Amino acid sequence: MFNLLLLIGKTKTSSDEDLQQLIDQRKRKRMLSNRESARRSRMRKQKHLDDLMTQMSQLSEENNRVMADVSITMQHYMDVEAENSVLRAQVVELSHRLDSLNQIESFMSQPVGGGTELIDEFMNNSLSCLYANIPIQASSDMILF
Repeated sequence: MFNLLLLIGKTKTSSDEDLQQLIDQRKRKRMLSNRESARRSRMRKQKHLDDLMTQMSQLSEENNRVMADVSITMQHYMDVEAENSVLRAQVVELSHRLDSLNQIESFMSQPVGGGTELIDEFMNNSLSCLYANIPIQASSDMILF
């Protein structure tokens, strides 16, 4: 009977060892599976990070190009504004010259005669005719922003 109990104990122990080996094998398999899953997850995360870095680099380059375009456009705008200011000054000067010439023409078309008041009016009102042949000297340097 003792031998039978010893044999049953050995069988039970052998069965326990087999069960323990099966559990250990499953643990190892699960552990390897988890390691592989974690490795794949790290690889996905690294790829995502690399993609984001590439996208950031591309967007940064595009931003630099846009900023350069804006800078060039602003420079063109400032140049055009300066030119417009010069043209406005020239329009004012030419308008004064035209008024002066119209006064001279009006005086010249009046009949000759009368007193000195006509000559005085001509001299006082048309002194700008002395400057009629001077070229317009406006430039963008005159304009202050």
